[in-house]
Amino acid sequence: MRLKPVALGIALGTVWGVSLFITTWLSYFTGYGELFLKTLAESIYPGYSISPLGSFLGLVYGFIDGLVSATIIGFIYNKIIDLTTRKGERDA
Repeated sequence: MRLKPVALGIALGTVWGVSLFITTWLSYFTGYGELFLKTLAESIYPGYSISPLGSFLGLVYGFIDGLVSATIIGFIYNKIIDLTTRKGERDA
């Protein structure tokens, strides 16, 4: 079974972006996930912070990060499938 890399990228980019958005708002109001966001998100996404503006930056950064990462994974997966299966099995 082959993957559609761009569709995978859009789906996982959406999931990661929305996850950062929601987690940022939860942390802003309750402190939930603060250590995670300060350790991970603030260190890899320039300008990101636990704030209302940061939630939108996280949404954009998360979408782009997930899109690119998952698309690359999808392409690599398809190449591995091409290399490890016979032509007749691949087309079925």
